[in-house]
Amino acid sequence: MAKRAMPGKPGWLGDFTSFLMRGNVVDLAVAVVIGAAFTKIVNSLVGDLINPIVGLITGGVDFSNHFLTLAGKVEPTLEAAKKAGAVTLNYGVFVNALVNFMIVGFAIFWLVRTVQKLHAKPAPAAAAPTATEVLLAEIRDLLKEQHHNSAG
Repeated sequence: MAKRAMPGKPGWLGDFTSFLMRGNVVDLAVAVVIGAAFTKIVNSLVGDLINPIVGLITGGVDFSNHFLTLAGKVEPTLEAAKKAGAVTLNYGVFVNALVNFMIVGFAIFWLVRTVQKLHAKPAPAAAAPTATEVLLAEIRDLLKEQHHNSAG
């Protein structure tokens, strides 16, 4: 529901304020801020912990410097090729982005999995009997009572 416009202020301002204060917009803003902070953590995880291990395992291969020169002078590094104005196919940069994506996906998987376990939903309470079930139970109880009264 939109707020009434204040005197001297445009009517859309109240609508905009209402829109911003809705729960899902605020939740989204919080998620973006946390996502930005999480990105820094993941970038550090990748750059400072995982890439050195991958580099050690692969003998120091730096994927980001793997490229194919399509046009122009062939240079030994991607940076030199870019400075020389060569047209390059930077498949190593793509491989690094793919590895980073997989690591981020794996980290998010474990984060979400942990949060879900911490906030496990309690077992749903037994549903209340329907009106039909209540009526049938009353009929059953009346029949039992009648049977018990006529037998005794």
